[in-house]
Amino acid sequence: MTEEPARFLAAYDALVDRWPLPVERIDLVSPHGTTRVTACGPADGEPLVLLHGGGATAAVWFANVAELGRTRRVYAVDRIGEPGRSRPGERPPRSVADLHDWLSGVLDGLQLDRTDLCGHSYGAWTALTYALHAPRRVRRLVLLDPTQCFAGFRAGYLLRALPVLLRPSAARARAFLRWETGGSAAAVDPGWLEVYALGAALPRGTVVIGRRPAARLLRESAVPTLVLLAGESRAHDSRRVEAAARQALPHARTAVLPDVSHHALPFTGAAELDRLVLEFLAAPDE
Repeated sequence: MTEEPARFLAAYDALVDRWPLPVERIDLVSPHGTTRVTACGPADGEPLVLLHGGGATAAVWFANVAELGRTRRVYAVDRIGEPGRSRPGERPPRSVADLHDWLSGVLDGLQLDRTDLCGHSYGAWTALTYALHAPRRVRRLVLLDPTQCFAGFRAGYLLRALPVLLRPSAARARAFLRWETGGSAAAVDPGWLEVYALGAALPRGTVVIGRRPAARLLRESAVPTLVLLAGESRAHDSRRVEAAARQALPHARTAVLPDVSHHALPFTGAAELDRLVLEFLAAPDE
């Protein structure tokens, strides 16, 4: 193993070691590859599957798992083709259909016929499109500052992200996060920043890019949904996204979390985020 992957994996493992609950490391093998799932919480708790944002890795939930895992069985998944401990196989996901098939395989491997599903950013897009594809497998859906679900990116955000995408390096990733989080050192946990920055410089597979879900499919969805937006997100205008989400999913609950940026989720303001998520998951069906 070369120096860069070894440094990344050491930083990743160090962050998971900070999780305040005992964890179980599960490797699920399929034709798509080997998917690492980090599980914690009571074995008989209601399942909650967590999908991280682009490049964030499953370790990003370090500030949330203590509260979420108090009553729920939490499964944090590393997507194949991105930094983390998942590894691509003979047929890594290359299309939206592949991505959905991969996630179905993960749920099968965890023996979850039906689960609550929570995703952040690109993970939220994955969660939403999967819930539209396989609604019987998703009991409730939580979308954290979702991108490409109800509105597009701000042009300025894409311009800032372009250097990281075209010539990725740890330094460029750090600079991008400093800009998006407003330059506040307190906004980004140093351990996670190390994981994100080192991971950005690693080779990665094809990132599946799909279209925004069709208005008809969103309107017809019956999966109870919570949309939580980052009030200081530079990825998009959170208020406009909230309005678009309410129009697209009339039954959805929405809220804007103040003083938190897109990339500082889910660990900044974790207590309030966890409270809203758990209240939603425990609410009686309407």
